[in-house]
Amino acid sequence: MHMADALISPAVGGTLWAATAGTMAYCCRKVKLEMDDRKVALMGVLGAFIFSAQMINFTIPATGSSGHLGGGMILAILLGPYAAFLVMASVLTVQALFFADGGLLALGCNIFNLAFFPCFIAYPFIYKKIVGKIPTEKRIFIASMLAAVVGLQLGALGVVIETVASGISELPFTTFLLLMQPIHLAIGIVEGLVTAAVVIFIWKARPDILRYSLEAKPLKGVMVRNVALGLLAVALVTGTALSWFASSRLDGLEWSIEGVTGSGELQEPDHGIHESLAAIQEKSAFLPDYGFKTNENEHGTAESESVTEAPAQWPAVDAGTSTAGLVGGLLTLLTAGCIGLLLRRKKTTV
Repeated sequence: MHMADALISPAVGGTLWAATAGTMAYCCRKVKLEMDDRKVALMGVLGAFIFSAQMINFTIPATGSSGHLGGGMILAILLGPYAAFLVMASVLTVQALFFADGGLLALGCNIFNLAFFPCFIAYPFIYKKIVGKIPTEKRIFIASMLAAVVGLQLGALGVVIETVASGISELPFTTFLLLMQPIHLAIGIVEGLVTAAVVIFIWKARPDILRYSLEAKPLKGVMVRNVALGLLAVALVTGTALSWFASSRLDGLEWSIEGVTGSGELQEPDHGIHESLAAIQEKSAFLPDYGFKTNENEHGTAESESVTEAPAQWPAVDAGTSTAGLVGGLLTLLTAGCIGLLLRRKKTTV
């Protein structure tokens, strides 16, 4: 559900950039109160885990579409909403800058859609209400499922509203909405199952992590080393090997756009801020689309040694994908971890 700049006008993009920046500033102030070394480590490792998990698109049967994990609910449950928002912002910024996944103008929209709704709507009003003060496996499962579905539905609705409000793609509100919501309901069910599985596993291994996050307390005294190492190992394997098994079908957003326009991609304006940001992203994205850059000829088309295009293989074993998974996970770990470390140091100097 990463929006491209072709969907967003400068006015809408700038407004959501401002809203996202303000929310991040607020989260930074709140996170200082609960930050310690263990939470710093968990922020970095979970950032790498979500980055890697988002590389795997899973097929939605009978639709011709695919989806990927958002991860906002996992982060909110394990870190609390404020740290979770900052980690998701780190994931999406790394993806946009270095992998051209989502536009730079649309980055504020993407962060808001994938982080704000899970962290500040679904988590406090659904997950916490259902789980209560005495979590059980059944409560965690139900809460994770419902919260993940609602968070993704709100995010999909945000995409539709932001796109229509921009008015540059000419996607009709009703038709776009009727395609976006059902396909993201199916994706949300899968996300809910994955979220419940991850949260229940960690709850059984280290229940204090969930309890301290619910109470917005530092993780002082909580042993997170084994959990962090386990998540890091899963992130490494997922990003470098399991990513080969990702579905090649259009994701939910692209599928919805194709259902309206006949094409999964829209041509973005080639002037003004769109052109400027596209040029910046072209230079910064050293592994575009999670792979090595292809050589382009003078006409801008990729050169190939063979005239006949080889059929797509599955799994798509590719060194570029593995490199992207490894480098992206590391960059996200460092970005999210450095944010946590900076806030911890500021706390100790106050």
